[in-house]
Amino acid sequence: MRIRVIVHKAEEGGFWAEVPSIPGCATQGETMEEIEANIREAIEACLSVDVGEPVLQRDDQVIELAL
Repeated sequence: MRIRVIVHKAEEGGFWAEVPSIPGCATQGETMEEIEANIREAIEACLSVDVGEPVLQRDDQVIELAL
């Protein structure tokens, strides 16, 4: 899976990054190496949030996808 990350130069130095496809997923770092490690951690955290069990109707199906 490939995820697009936008890295910005921070006014106070270093960088900050955001993932447009995951609202609220952002981080910061002093170097590009640090920003890459931090954004991986942020993406993992954002995608692992438990959103609760959905309410299913009688004919609904649940599938799981590995990406």
